[in-house]
Amino acid sequence: MAKADTPTAVPFPVPGGVPPLALTMGEPAGIGAETTLLAWLGRERHHLPPFFLVDDPARMTAMAKRLALAIPIREIDGPEMARAVFRSSLPVLPESLPHPVEPGRPDPANGKAVLQSIKRSVDLVKAKRAAAIVTNPIHKATLYKTGFPFPGHTEFLADLAEISTPPIMMLACESLRVVPVTIHVSLTEAIRSLTIDAIVIKTAITAKALAHNFGIRTPRLAIAGLNPHAGEEGGMGNEEETIIRPAIERLKERGIDVTGPWPPDTMFAPHLRQSYDAAICMYHDQALIPIKTIAFDETVNVTLGLPFVRTSPDHGTAFDIAGRGIAKPNSLIAALRMAARMAAMRDRVDMASGAGAGAFTGDGI
Repeated sequence: MAKADTPTAVPFPVPGGVPPLALTMGEPAGIGAETTLLAWLGRERHHLPPFFLVDDPARMTAMAKRLALAIPIREIDGPEMARAVFRSSLPVLPESLPHPVEPGRPDPANGKAVLQSIKRSVDLVKAKRAAAIVTNPIHKATLYKTGFPFPGHTEFLADLAEISTPPIMMLACESLRVVPVTIHVSLTEAIRSLTIDAIVIKTAITAKALAHNFGIRTPRLAIAGLNPHAGEEGGMGNEEETIIRPAIERLKERGIDVTGPWPPDTMFAPHLRQSYDAAICMYHDQALIPIKTIAFDETVNVTLGLPFVRTSPDHGTAFDIAGRGIAKPNSLIAALRMAARMAAMRDRVDMASGAGAGAFTGDGI
């Protein structure tokens, strides 16, 4: 069994010979700086791919000193320098913060730099100077005070990528991948907004993304039911009969390998997880409870349907522990490793198919 501070081994080796990963600063008052430092410190032990941070070098130097970590911070002029210096120092592409950072106390005055870090990372990956983007957690409430017009990270990335079909969220660890059809809404609203089209679109995007980013030629998708016992043929709810089964039939007509609706209380048992490549869940907690139970510290948030690879640690800013040196880097380490593997797989699939690099998005699904 893995040690508490060691992410579970991933099934594919981390490739070399690709551009470095771009890592965004995230909310400066959160735990992103310290988990980044700790991830870099474990770069050899965890076989991390080279990455560079788009951040303020002065604040990273200050955080390393605060945590008594002997980590050299190396300011770089561009991503091309990152691989050369990564072994001996943490490469930082400068994005200055206008106000001093106090851990645990977000400052809207730094919001513009947070967003600029994301935008610059997107520009670099679109220019093929970075292989993929890994995003440290942002604090949406703080960004809203600056006039940030998007619900969250994913919508901002979709706007920067100039795609019309909203990308979707997958949570992944070594032994499970889950995609919630409805996300950050109340349970009442989730049930109200569940539609045949929503299930079909998200499942179709997931199937294509699994082939494109994970190299699974014919992905097997398990569709969860909504009600206890998957509705018990209408005895415990009729959404399975009126919404979920019709969606499954449409997906089968498209040639997608789907099964279900599966009873949600049994489909995540270890032996059943072996029979599918991803679970399509009807609401947020139905997806997140099982995967966080299985791999709480090592789950990765993956955005599907973008023209580039984006992963993120599956945790928030954790203001209550920021700057105290107790944050775990496990999820960030897993996100960095997964981003590198996905980017390499996407390039191989694109090359084999003759498509341009990063050709797949959710548009047209």
